[in-house]
Amino acid sequence: MYQDFQAELAWATLHMPRTRKAIAALPDLAGVKLACNMHLDLKMAPLVAGLLDAGCEVFLTTCNPTTVQDDVVEYLVNKGAIAHAWRDMSDADWSDSFDKALAWEPTHLCEMGADLTKRLHEGEIQPAIIAGLEATGSGINRLGSVAPRYPIFNWDDLPVKEGLHNRHMVGLSAWQTFFQTTHLTLHEKVVVVIGYGLVGQGVAASAKAFGAQVQVAELDPARALQARYDGWPVVDLSEAVKTADVIATATGAYGVVSAAHLDSMKDGTFILNVGHVAQEIDVPHLKQNASHSEPMPYVNAYRLGDKTLFLLADGSMFNLTAGYGDSLNAFDVTLAVMAAGIGYIVGEGSTQDKGLYLLPEKAWKQAL
Repeated sequence: MYQDFQAELAWATLHMPRTRKAIAALPDLAGVKLACNMHLDLKMAPLVAGLLDAGCEVFLTTCNPTTVQDDVVEYLVNKGAIAHAWRDMSDADWSDSFDKALAWEPTHLCEMGADLTKRLHEGEIQPAIIAGLEATGSGINRLGSVAPRYPIFNWDDLPVKEGLHNRHMVGLSAWQTFFQTTHLTLHEKVVVVIGYGLVGQGVAASAKAFGAQVQVAELDPARALQARYDGWPVVDLSEAVKTADVIATATGAYGVVSAAHLDSMKDGTFILNVGHVAQEIDVPHLKQNASHSEPMPYVNAYRLGDKTLFLLADGSMFNLTAGYGDSLNAFDVTLAVMAAGIGYIVGEGSTQDKGLYLLPEKAWKQAL
C-alpha cells in the first residue's frame, strides 16, 4: 500500500506544475513553525513535502476527520512533519489536536475553517503567532466574532479561489462522487440545492448538466434573486423537501436541514452535504430515531418510520469523504496560491498590523 501511495504521489506531483513552481519560489523557511489545519488528502502532500524540504517545521491537524487519508499522514510524518490526525478520529481526539498544535508553539497558521484561531483566542494556550492564512468562507465567517491578535489573510475570496474551485469544481466532483457511490444518475430526479453562494451555483449548474430537474432554496433575498435571474425556480425548503429526490446542502452553516425537514421527506430521498461543516444536517435526529444500515459504501440508509432516507457519507463533506474532490489540474491552481500565501505570511505579510485582510494580488498572482 505504501509503495502504491508513492506512485500516486508522483502522479499527483507530475500534474501540478503551478504548485511545483510556487514551491520552488518559496524562501528559506528555516525557523518557521507552521501549524496546518486542513484536509489531508493526496493533493495536499506535494505542498507539505515542499514546505518540509524548504526547512519549515510543520504540525498537521485536520479540518475534517472524515477526509483524512492515513497514508498521506504516514508519508508526511516520515518526511519530518508532526501530526495528530487520522481518518474518523473521535471528536475528543479532534478537539485535542487543536490544543496539541497550539502547545507546539507555532509561529504561523495555515487553516481551512479557523479552528486553531478560534481555539487560540478562546483558550488558555496562546502562542505568539506572527501571521496566518484562512482558506474557507465558513472560516472567514467564524473570524467575524474574533478580534485577531495577528494579521490573518483571507484567500477564499480571491477570484482564482471562489471563481474556479468554489464555483466549478465542488459541484462537478460532488455529482461525480454521487454516480460512483450510488451507481445512479440524476435523470428524472428533482434536486434541491440549499444555498446559492458560489458553491451552490456550481452544484446547481452541474446537476442540470447531468440531467436533473433543479430547484434552489436560498434565504438571502439577493442570492435568491440571482438564482431566479439564472433561471432556477426558488422554493421554500419546508415544502421542497417533501417532493425532492436529492437534497444537497451547500451553505457552510449549521442546522440547515432540521429534524422537521427529515421527517417530512419522502421515501428514498438522498441527502448530501458539500459545505465545509459536517453539521448542516441534523444527523443526530436520524441516529436517535431510525434504524441504520449501509447498503453501499458511504450510503447510510436510515429507516425512519415507514420510509428510508439515504444520507451520503453520514452528512460529512461528500465529495472529499466518499470521493477524490477536485481534479489534480484544477486543485493545482488552489495549491499554488496557498503556497504563495505561505511565502507571503513568512515575509512581507508578517509586518502587517493585526486584523483580517484579503491576500493581496502581489502575493499570489505570480503563482498562476
